[in-house]
Amino acid sequence: MVPFRYNVRSLFVRKLTTIATALGIAMVVFVYGASLMLEKGIQKAITTGGRNDNVIILRKGSDSELSSAIGQQYVNLFLSHPQVSQAQGVVGEIVIVATCERSDGTGGISNLLIRGMPANGIPFRPEFQIVSGRAPRPGTNEVVIGRAVSGRFLDPTGSGKRIEPGNSFDIKRNRPLDVVGVFSAGGSSYESEVWGDLDTIRRNSGREGVVSSARLRITGDFDGYRQAIEGDPQYSMKVQRESDYYADQSSQTSGFLTTMGIALAVLFSIAAMIGAAITMNAAVANRSREIGTLRALGFSRRAVLFSFILEAIFLAVLGGIIGTALVMLLGFVEFPIINFQTFSELVIKFTATPSVIIRALIAAAVMGLIGGLGPAIRAARVSPVDAMRA
Repeated sequence: MVPFRYNVRSLFVRKLTTIATALGIAMVVFVYGASLMLEKGIQKAITTGGRNDNVIILRKGSDSELSSAIGQQYVNLFLSHPQVSQAQGVVGEIVIVATCERSDGTGGISNLLIRGMPANGIPFRPEFQIVSGRAPRPGTNEVVIGRAVSGRFLDPTGSGKRIEPGNSFDIKRNRPLDVVGVFSAGGSSYESEVWGDLDTIRRNSGREGVVSSARLRITGDFDGYRQAIEGDPQYSMKVQRESDYYADQSSQTSGFLTTMGIALAVLFSIAAMIGAAITMNAAVANRSREIGTLRALGFSRRAVLFSFILEAIFLAVLGGIIGTALVMLLGFVEFPIINFQTFSELVIKFTATPSVIIRALIAAAVMGLIGGLGPAIRAARVSPVDAMRA
């Protein structure tokens, strides 16, 4: 086996081509890693709020809370089954969106999701925490705003006030909602919402007597409960585990953005592999006499082949490490996107996990292997006699 220090020395001798190839691969790894972090960020934001032991009930035919409407008279009937936790009760909520101007001065317009809930709505979600201010009082026009969107929007009625603690805003004129605090919810999509009293939000939006969804804590057989509700003709409802519901909500958005990121990564990776091949081909051409010497010293074709493949992989992994280090900086970046299911704005944070790092480094190694295989085979076929004569 050819000593590995020989390959390391050759990379240092060709500093410019080594740096250029490593940076090319680093760019690919950066794009690929960013797409993976974005996918994880979307999944965390949308699915974190869903629990496997929670059930969400929507009107049959609805694919989100925004398009669902359930008569208030049905809500308490959902509790009359042995599989449901009576202690938690039922949480019937109304969900609407308000079209607001962004407060960044660009004049951009987006949708802010507003959730009206009964008094047990906040206790039902143990991940809820007040970051600043206080929680709203039930039965009042007080609301709290999620950490991710606090101050990002202006009052939709055109007053110019930011939607943040200390200010009020109107869904309709002369029906103000007073923002009294900012909350967090474990990094979930709830942090991109405004929460207020159920009756107040329904009255202000003109949707009295209905809720968008009902939530319950399940303690028994989920399938039995689902069949009981969905099979009852008086309801015409759809029952899902909350975790499954949020997974469905994230599928379109994460799928689209991840596909775009991977498509860009594939295009860049082709260029990076070509760059690696050019670099290694140049190395073979410039080191034919060295290769001939190695062969004359008794190193086999297989040893030379393995040596050049190892050199290409080492070069690619070096670029992968650089790209991975750079992509980790995206962990400090947050940006808004539109959830395709609800058409409301959702603030996403790039999320790094060990699997993202491992997959990015594996991708770099594969690019090095593919890019360096051809030149390595060429190096292994060099004749010692011809090389020494060159």
